[in-house]
Amino acid sequence: MPETFTIRRAELADRDALTDLCMRSKQSNGYDDAFMAMCAEELAVRDSWILDNDFWLAETETGAPVGCIRLSVAEDGVTGELETCFVDPDWQGRQVGRTLFEVFLLRSRELNLTRIGLDADPFAEPFYGHMGFQTIGRTPSGSIPGRSLPRMELTL
Repeated sequence: MPETFTIRRAELADRDALTDLCMRSKQSNGYDDAFMAMCAEELAVRDSWILDNDFWLAETETGAPVGCIRLSVAEDGVTGELETCFVDPDWQGRQVGRTLFEVFLLRSRELNLTRIGLDADPFAEPFYGHMGFQTIGRTPSGSIPGRSLPRMELTL
């Protein structure tokens, strides 16, 4: 029988395992070690993300994290940002991302948000497009000088 996963809120004790998950997922897109070193600080999960945002993780029956997603709400209280969304490379294609996204959307609607934005990794742009986001422009990378990322939005 295939292993299953459940979704729960992230806790401070999950921080290092989530950082590892984010790094492994990002590198699975074919990025080399030098690129990953430049992204390491930006991808490192911070305590404030867990304490101040809606941050969920998908985990196996043994407690291993296999995906995560994070929602932050803007000061205007009506827009949000998809800040973190990663799936373990071995779990991609097994509905982890879709299930996390459903929890993310449910919470966004509970908060009466009208729009969600995100700066997507170019490799993830098709996934987000499939989830209803539209590319509206480009935004500078937070960790790679001269690189830009697809800026995407979803109207709720």
